[in-house]
Amino acid sequence: MDECRTWQRGEYTISTEKSRLDRDVIHSFLARSYWAAGIPRAVVEKSLEHSLAFGVYHGTRQVGFARIITDYATFAYVSDVFIIEEYRGKGLGKWLMQVVVDYPELQGLRRWILMTRNAHGLYEKVGFVRSRNPQRLMEMHFDDIYQR
Repeated sequence: MDECRTWQRGEYTISTEKSRLDRDVIHSFLARSYWAAGIPRAVVEKSLEHSLAFGVYHGTRQVGFARIITDYATFAYVSDVFIIEEYRGKGLGKWLMQVVVDYPELQGLRRWILMTRNAHGLYEKVGFVRSRNPQRLMEMHFDDIYQR
């Protein structure tokens, strides 16, 4: 499951090699995101240890990221997807999500889920739909967890 894979498109690369991840870029972006504002660096580090991570690179510079929490058998939760601002509008987000949903070890899963406030169109392009049964979804959510 931990085999590193790489995809190339012009001057951009997507890789699952964790040693290549720029943890400063990831933490900086997440700490100012709407979904993880103020997240401590240690929490980001721990999340990377226990997830399938996809980095997007322009040369050696990390410009995007996606993290998948999965059991590789039945379920995947897509989290922390971003392309840094100056690289948006180049199709990198769609390419990243297509690579994620096509990832060989994630085929045949019964359920994929994600949460988004404003990127529904991106995820719909790779097959996600709004929940058909939102009444079944339950959650425990702590908005201020990183401010405590």
